[in-house]
Amino acid sequence: MSWGLLPLVALLLAAAPARAELWGYVDGQGVAHVASKPLNSRYGLVLGSDATPAAAQGRVPGKTDGSQGLLTWLEFAPEVKAVQPYLREAAAAHGVDTELLKAIIAVESGYQRDAVSRAGAVGLMQILPEAAGSSPERLLDARHNVQTGARLLARLIKRFGRIDVALAAWNAGEGTVRRHGGQMPPIPETQAHVHMVLELYWALLQRSLPAQAQHLRIHSS
Repeated sequence: MSWGLLPLVALLLAAAPARAELWGYVDGQGVAHVASKPLNSRYGLVLGSDATPAAAQGRVPGKTDGSQGLLTWLEFAPEVKAVQPYLREAAAAHGVDTELLKAIIAVESGYQRDAVSRAGAVGLMQILPEAAGSSPERLLDARHNVQTGARLLARLIKRFGRIDVALAAWNAGEGTVRRHGGQMPPIPETQAHVHMVLELYWALLQRSLPAQAQHLRIHSS
């Protein structure tokens, strides 16, 4: 199956009831910061067609004339390049697209390997040790974190059959998604998180695919 490769992100975004915006900036230490809204004057609009100028209407979802600083940072930052081999390795092992993993890490941790959330989520992909069956110390290892995250994400995609719902389960928990019939739960924070990841994923795919590719198609086998 190739459900993790070239998913129909455009369709998922177009069907979403409310389009999220992705704001971000890269600070003086080279750390990327992302949020669903501008938290201060340093944040610039990276993605989100809700704010696309009228002249840019009609373009594919996720592509705007807004700031490209974060996307450029993701292409050239040393900390991103350092984990790229782990992303390719995990993608090949678990069938999850490299650009999806890259987008998740950007939104979850900004590529800070030692990030630990208030809820105890650890490392690049912000994984809860109990969910992974791994110790916090091991999850601080970048390669182990990416491998573990790709494995867990692949399981969620296979279980729920949709990338957006799998991302919702990643954010809000599998139990929450099950309680809402295996669909996107009506939780604004979770919906914003999912849309941020998908927006960035789509933009990264556009950069990685040939310029003439205007549409994506999912294959079930």
